[in-house]
Amino acid sequence: MTSDVNDRNAIIIEEFRANAGKVGGPFEGRNMLLLHNTGAKSGAERVNPLVYQALDANFAVFASKGCAPTNPAWYYNLVANPDITIEVGTETLDVRARVAAAEERDQIWTRQKEEISTFADYEAATSRVIPVVVLERR
Repeated sequence: MTSDVNDRNAIIIEEFRANAGKVGGPFEGRNMLLLHNTGAKSGAERVNPLVYQALDANFAVFASKGCAPTNPAWYYNLVANPDITIEVGTETLDVRARVAAAEERDQIWTRQKEEISTFADYEAATSRVIPVVVLERR
């Protein structure tokens, strides 16, 4: 399964870079970014394509992992190594990741579910609270 996800992500990353941050398929019309992160255990460099929500000059991403019962690996990588870069459109930005606390998380998450109903489906299909990670420009 991991190989399938990696293959799918590689295709999305290639399309993102070839089209100034735009991708098609299920992500057509969505705000997408590429999250560069370092493996918390492995130290390996990773790139994950993610849907984001704009927060003024910053960004929020969602550790939904579909509706899996566990957080995605990139979430733990950001907790361990919060100073990262992201690609948004044709720009590469330095950001610091932080997990949004309760009230802030709830506001961002509610807006995300309203804008993209799939996120409400993810929430309904898992018993965990899906973390919201804020990426603040450095």
